[in-house]
Order: sequence, then C-alpha cells, then structure tokens
Amino acid sequence: MKVALGADHAGYALKEAIKVHLQQYAEITYEDVGTFDETSVDYPDIAIPLAQKVATGTYQRGIIVCGTGIGVAIAANKVSGIRAAPCRESFTAKMSRLHNNINILTLGARATGEGLAMDIVTTFLFTEYEGERHQRRLDKIENIE
Repeated sequence: MKVALGADHAGYALKEAIKVHLQQYAEITYEDVGTFDETSVDYPDIAIPLAQKVATGTYQRGIIVCGTGIGVAIAANKVSGIRAAPCRESFTAKMSRLHNNINILTLGARATGEGLAMDIVTTFLFTEYEGERHQRRLDKIENIE
C-alpha cells in the first residue's frame, strides 16, 4: 500500500513520528509531501495537493496532520473522490474505513497523543471497507461531486 503523508507546522512532529511507525510494515511505502519543518505554513497548501495524489490513485491512502485535524479534513474533502475524516480514537477510524471507505485520515496533533495516534493510524491502514449496503450511500455522495 502506498500512503501519502503530510502536515502543517502544528502537525510536523506527529507526522515525523508516524513515519517511524510506518517503517515497521514492509507492505507500506510512503511519501512525505511536507511540510518539512515547523515553519508556519497554510494547511490547504499541504492538504489539497496530497488529496489530489490520493484522488488520482497515485497513493491508495493519505494521512494529514494539523493542530486539530479539522482544517485539513475540510480542505482535503474539497477534492473530488476524497473522503477524509478526523479521527480522535481507534473506533472512529475503524468505522470510517468499514462503512465510509475513507481514503484520508486526518489527525490533530494538539488533540491526540502520540501513542493513540499510532493506534489510529494502524487501524486506518489495516481496516478494509465492507462495501455492500454502504456502497449505495457512497454512490449518492459521489453523484453530487
């Protein structure tokens, strides 16, 4: 699985920790699309290009970190084909994959501790979409894109 990683300045440190976490999984490769330090950057400048890479299929999934996970989710969801959700615990990450087939996880570095964030990331990456009755709901959403 190919994963795109990104963060604004508030999420930079957590993004770096996620990179270390992902190295334990041989089946996952990732690209860091920025930011590359804690210098202030506008989150849409990271979230939108990352979402476009996921939407075109260059990457199967994306993970974006900002202070709350909300701003990057809003920005990423403006890209057609993206289903991004901020997840603050593993249950939401699991259900977001099972029922909503999210392709971008957003995290809040100021709202989620590192250990919990790694559990959420793992859940997001290794939970498969159930499809079936859920697909007709996603089709309705896609019809307005």
